[in-house]
Amino acid sequence: VQLQASGGGLVQAGGSLRLSCVASGSIFSINFMSWFRQAPGKEREFVAATSWRTTYYADSVKGRFTISRDNAKNTLYLQMNSLKPEDTAVYYCAATKYIDYARSQVYDYWGQGTLVTVSS
Repeated sequence: VQLQASGGGLVQAGGSLRLSCVASGSIFSINFMSWFRQAPGKEREFVAATSWRTTYYADSVKGRFTISRDNAKNTLYLQMNSLKPEDTAVYYCAATKYIDYARSQVYDYWGQGTLVTVSS
């Protein structure tokens, strides 16, 4: 499975961005597709995940971010609204066949990351 993320950029606080992640290859075994982020000097953290049936969010983004997937296009999205400076990070899409969606260690496939910078 190959993942290609895009959509990052510079935005003012309160603004919006939509990230995309195109998946290719053998995705039939994939259970969760997710977004993680890593801010400078910090560990990679879970942002949001989606399986075929449901979605999960980190508390820090709940109500502001929406994860979705277009199965026909093999594309994962992350709509980010009401962005805050603390959302600044490199965002990674990832895929796993396991169910422990919040742990980065279980993800076998990662995109290259896309930088989101939120200015105050």
